[in-house]
This record gives sequence, C-alpha cells and structure tokens, in this order.
Amino acid sequence: MQVTETLNEGLKRGYTITVTAAELDAKVQEKLLEAQPEVEMKGFRKGKVPMAMLRKQFGERVMGEAIQDAVDGAMKEHFEASGDRPAMQPDVKMKDGEEWKEGQDVVVEMTYEALPEIPDVDASKVTLERLVVKAEDAAVEEALANLAESAQNFADRRKGSKAKDGDQVVIDFKGSVDGEYFEGGAGEDHPLVLGSNSFIPGFEEQLVGAKAGEEVKVEVSFPDEYGAAHLAGKAAVFECTVKAVKEPKPAEVNDELATKYGAESLEALKGQIAERLEMEYQGAARAVIKRSLLDQLDALVKFELPPSLVEAEAGQIAHQLWHEENPDVQGHDHPEIETTDEHKTLAERRVRLGLLLAEVGRKAEITVTDQEMTQAVMNQARQYPGQERQFFEFVQKNPQMQQQLRAPIFEDKVVDHIVAGANVSDKEVDKDGLQKAVEALDEL
Repeated sequence: MQVTETLNEGLKRGYTITVTAAELDAKVQEKLLEAQPEVEMKGFRKGKVPMAMLRKQFGERVMGEAIQDAVDGAMKEHFEASGDRPAMQPDVKMKDGEEWKEGQDVVVEMTYEALPEIPDVDASKVTLERLVVKAEDAAVEEALANLAESAQNFADRRKGSKAKDGDQVVIDFKGSVDGEYFEGGAGEDHPLVLGSNSFIPGFEEQLVGAKAGEEVKVEVSFPDEYGAAHLAGKAAVFECTVKAVKEPKPAEVNDELATKYGAESLEALKGQIAERLEMEYQGAARAVIKRSLLDQLDALVKFELPPSLVEAEAGQIAHQLWHEENPDVQGHDHPEIETTDEHKTLAERRVRLGLLLAEVGRKAEITVTDQEMTQAVMNQARQYPGQERQFFEFVQKNPQMQQQLRAPIFEDKVVDHIVAGANVSDKEVDKDGLQKAVEALDEL
C-alpha cells in the first residue's frame, strides 16, 4: 500500500492511494478464512466448504469490502501519521475516473482541506465587563400585578352596559349552514372572553357592544382549512343570546394570590419573583458578556480558514435569511440563492470562532456529560407535550439531532472556561441599562 502526495497548497491536500492486487487478494483470502467456519452450502458440512467454492460464491462481494477496508485503513494511517484533520469529509474517487477490474491495483485519489493550525488563546488579554442587576421592588411589584391580572376574575357589569373588548360574555348559541343546524354548533352558558380569538375569526368582534338579554345574529365563514371538512369554507349564522356581560377584575395581591402560585405567603411569593427576575437578568447579562468575548476573540486570533467551510456556512446564512424574508415558502422549492460579500464576512467570523472554540475545548478536554445531554433532551421534549417519549426515541436514533443539542452546551462550557481566565469586572446597572445592552446586540 502506498500513499503519494499530489497537492499541498495552503490548506488544500491531495494524495494518491495505491493498493496492489496482491494486497487485495490477501485481504480477500483473510476475510474468506474468517467466514469459512460459519458457511453452509449444499453438499458440504458446515465449515468444510472449499476455498475455491467460497471465492466463486462470495469473492465479488468480499472484494468490494476488501477494497473499502483497504482504502479506509490507508486514510486512517495517513491522518494518524500526518496529524491532519480534514475540515470536511475527504473526496475519494478512482484515479482518472477509471473503472477497476479484477487483477488490477486499486488507485484512488483523495483530496481534502486540512483544518488550520489554531493559535492558543491568551485569556489574560481579554477584558470583560459583567453587568449585575438586582431585582428592584418596582420590578417585583410589576410582576405581581401581572400575576394578579392573569389570575383575574370576571364580575357582572352594571345593567345595560355594552360588552367591550376584553370583557367576558356568557352566551347560548346555535349555528346553522344553509339554514340547517349542524352537529356541534350549539352551546349553553358558554363563557367567552372577547378578543381571545378562541372562536371562528370574526365571531367575537360581532358581540362587542352587545348587552345582557340581547339576541345577536353572528355571520361568519369557516376557514378553508377548518378541521371539519363538511364545514370548511362554508358561510354560517350563529343565533346568540347574551345572558351576561362581565368585566375583568384583577385578583387582589395578597396571601390568597400567593397560594394560587404555590407560595406559602405573599412575602414568599415576592422572594420567588425576585429570584426568578435575577435569573432572567443573569441570562441576559451572560448573552452580553458572551458577545463581548466573541468580538474580542475574533479580533485577537487570526488564522487561515478552510474555503469549503466558509462557502458552506455562507450558503447556509444566505438560505436562512432568504426564508426569513419569504416565510410563506417552505422547503427548497425556490430559485437558487446567491451569497453576497456580507454573507461571506459573517460566515468567516462564524467559522473562525467555531474552530477556535472547538480547539480550546479540545485542548482543555471539555466534554458534554450524559447528565447534561439528558437535561437538554428533557428541556426540548417539553415543547411536545404528550409526545415526550417519542421525542426521546427520535433523539436516540438521530445523531444529527444529538449534535444539535450537544453543540450549544459545549460552546457555553468553553466560553465559561475562557471567561474564568479573563479579566472580568462587575458593573451594577438597572433593568433599563441591561435592556439597552441586550438591544445593542441586535444592532451589531
């Protein structure tokens, strides 16, 4: 077996791998000998089939496996000896596109882009400012007021009052299509909050201004994509009797409200809210310090980038931005999307930082634990209530999904590792100051 260099320009590498016919024949013989004890063939006892018969029966298939094993082995030995790490899957093909024939040497051409030599990061040259925000009394009171509003009750409005958006109306209703009442289109004493969009589009708006005791005919059309096919797209009339009009009344901020949210007392609830707010502030502050770190690393560490990675990343960025601008287009049924210099610049930054963080993590032996992965899967599974088990099974069988969940955890651990060695100072700011810093992230 011979590996000969054919290209070495920048990060581009090219090699010719030659596996002689004799080496292949020896590998085929080895595989057949391994399989012989288990082979059964009519007219022979198990394990006693002659080698000539095995070659005739299985030689072609085993030869294909031998070629693949030989080339894979040569590639593995080459990467171990050279220390190269390919940026993407190497391109391997028969030399000059020739078709291999039995009895010939196998000659393949392998090309790839090697990952560059990445300089060490001197964290001591990084200066960071960590924003610290305390949960102020005003913020806690505002959160309490929001909780009280979400726990609101409804009380009867003064007799003769007209229903307003946000009010609750209690109605009896009966729906018909083409003059015929339809199954499932009737209800009694149904509480409906106007503006909640819980009924067919256009229904609730026609009850605004209604009074208790009035009868209202609501004329609507079922959406074309409505679940019941016999009603989809049909015009309907709902005969409604308004039995009550109620206005929203926020719950009182007291111990009773606290118990509704699982706290022992109002003071305990305030403490929980303060703790939750400060966790939210810490999360936002982390995003700010992480951006500052990445900006400094991008300016501090420079190295050659594999063009294939930059091109692939630029294409992905362009594709994502195009779909954001054209949300109605699903899948890939659209014109070819061209990348711009702006896409390329952003891609270079992402590739540089991605390679840099990966290298820092590799040298620091940072890993994602099974417990961290399990927690990440559980967090993601909560987005599919009732289907958590199926989601777990999907992740177990999908390496790509596992990598999508693992990557941000790894990145955050590497960021924490670098921050631990950087010059970090704390700066106390109020909530508005933190909000402005977060909004500035989108402007960069």
